[in-house]
Amino acid sequence: MTRRGGLTGSPVGPPRGKLGTCNVALVVNPFASRVSGERLAEVRAELERVAELDLLLTERPGHATELVTGAIRRGAKAVVVFSGDGGFNEALNGLESDVPIGFLPGGGTSVLSRALGLPRDPVGAARQMADALAAGRTRRISLGRVNGRRFAFGAGVGLPADVVRRVDALGRRGDGRRPGDLAFAWAIVRELAERRGRLEPQLEIEGYGRAVCAFVANGRPYTYAGPLALPIAREAEFGRGLDLIAPVEVAPLALPSVAARVLSGHASGRRFLREHDLDRIEIRCDVPLPLPRGRRGPRRRRRSRLRGRAERRLGPRVTRVRVLKISSVRARISARGQCGAA
Repeated sequence: MTRRGGLTGSPVGPPRGKLGTCNVALVVNPFASRVSGERLAEVRAELERVAELDLLLTERPGHATELVTGAIRRGAKAVVVFSGDGGFNEALNGLESDVPIGFLPGGGTSVLSRALGLPRDPVGAARQMADALAAGRTRRISLGRVNGRRFAFGAGVGLPADVVRRVDALGRRGDGRRPGDLAFAWAIVRELAERRGRLEPQLEIEGYGRAVCAFVANGRPYTYAGPLALPIAREAEFGRGLDLIAPVEVAPLALPSVAARVLSGHASGRRFLREHDLDRIEIRCDVPLPLPRGRRGPRRRRRSRLRGRAERRLGPRVTRVRVLKISSVRARISARGQCGAA
């Protein structure tokens, strides 16, 4: 039986909940900020206590999706991803069957693994995951899906996506690392400066009204600034539907107050649309607006649908955004006494 948010009451894994010694695919992004040869060796040592590892290194954007799909087709009983949030999302899009997946923090922020309760130290996280694999401890959590492409904890329409797009345009440094928190802060400043601090409504959220931009949360926190958690949607939970936070209009003088309230998770009152545990959100954009990792399409009116229904089968990866569909889907996770997360 399935209830809203994607939780099920049926057990997963082999009899008596034991995964035992099994074939586990370890997908590693060698360019992630916190991935090094020394850390990888320590992570492998922890996981090899309980599993036979198939080490797979990503070589290009989107490669993790292919590696996860291939590993599962070859018979992997579980997948562990050592990467940042971008690699985590790619890996989620490679799932084709009910296989547990876990995440080790290898990026500069690694929101997903931290939100699931794992330590920031990847070796300590690998130790906890190995214990979970040995005991066969699993749980199901909800995922989001945008245009058939899965995401783990949050998606933004409008300003938040514009900021991510600016940072993505910077590319990687010579060592392959992505820009850090300062780059995001500077991208926000530049985006707001171009708009002269005034953010006009450009979205129509059906049944709720017009808004400047939209933050859709599948869990909390929405992100981190260094060690500081930024909840944005304080009531969002991985086991429920989607939460929506959307500023209605932002004038220059109100910008500091609105930003503080959004980031701290205290957005309420007439300046905000705020909804909790939604099955579906439908958004119409005045002009084409990007999602994080998305691309702008032709300059014409388009429609966005955000849904929060649980599904067992997950859709294919879509790289170009036209119609936006976000839904909650299920997966199994190994983190802290569980076995991986989706």
